[in-house]
Amino acid sequence: MSPVIKRKGERFTLSSKYLLLILTILCTLMMLITFGTDVFNRPFNTVVGYVVVPFQQGIGKLGGWLSNRSEELVQIRTLLDENARLKEEIASLTEENTMLQQDKYELNTLRQLMDLSEQYEEYNKVGARIISRDSGNWYSSFTIDKGTDDGLCIDMNVIAGGGLVGRITSVGPNWSKVTSIISDNSNVSGMTLSTQDNLIVSGDLKLMAAGCITFSQLVDSQNMVVEGDKVVTSNISDKFLPNILIGYISRIDKDANNLTKSGLIVPAVDFEHLGEVLVITDLKQTVSEE
Repeated sequence: MSPVIKRKGERFTLSSKYLLLILTILCTLMMLITFGTDVFNRPFNTVVGYVVVPFQQGIGKLGGWLSNRSEELVQIRTLLDENARLKEEIASLTEENTMLQQDKYELNTLRQLMDLSEQYEEYNKVGARIISRDSGNWYSSFTIDKGTDDGLCIDMNVIAGGGLVGRITSVGPNWSKVTSIISDNSNVSGMTLSTQDNLIVSGDLKLMAAGCITFSQLVDSQNMVVEGDKVVTSNISDKFLPNILIGYISRIDKDANNLTKSGLIVPAVDFEHLGEVLVITDLKQTVSEE
C-alpha cells in the first residue's frame, strides 16, 4: 500500500506503522554507531592507559619536585643571606670585643703604672711605650718612644709591673734603648729587704725559661735570709736608685767557700709581657748628691 500524500494546502500525515519503522531504523543505526565507536576506542584507550597516563603522572611528579626544589632554593638563598649577615655581625662584634679587651688591658696596665708611680712617689717619672725589642721571648733589650726631647738620658732607671725593669743604655731625640736586668751582661747591686744584706743580681736568659735570674755574694752568716724574702736595689749601687723591688728569693745555696751564698730570684716584673713602662728621670748621682 503506498503512502498517502496530501495535496498542497492540506495537512501532512504519516501512518503509525511507517513512523515505527523509521524509529526502529534510527535506533539500530545509533546502536551500531555506539558499538563501532567503542570498538575503535578500545585500542586508543589502551594506548592512553600505558603511555599518556604514566607520562601525565611523571609530568605531575616532576612539577611537584621542581616546585619543592624551587621552594628549597628560596629557603637556601634566604639562609645564605642570613648567614652572610650574621657573619658580618660576628666580625663586627669580634672587632669590638678585641678593642674592648685591648682597652681593658691598657686600663689595667695604666692602673698598675699609677700604683707603681705612687709606690715610688719620691721620684719624678715619665711614661713611655715600648716600640720594638730584640729577638727572643723576653724583653732583655728594647726601645721606647721617648728620648732626649722628653728629658731622658743614659742610666735613667726604668720600672714596670711592680718593680725594676732596667736602665737606659743609649738614647736619641725621640727614642731610648733599655737594657733589662735579665740580660746576660746585666749586674745589679741589691740587698735583702728584711736583713739589709748585700748581694749581686745577675741576668741569665737561659734561666728565664724557668722564670728566674741569679744572685751571688750574699753574706748571711746567721742564716737569716730565707726563701720568699724581697730583694731590692741597694744604696751602694752606682747606677740604680735605692729600694726598688727586684724580685723574690726562690732558692738559696751555700757556696764552696762556706762564706757566701748564691741562688735564684723570681723577678717582680713579667719580662715576657711588657707594653708600657715608667722612666724615673732622677739619676742616682743626682739623688746621692742631694
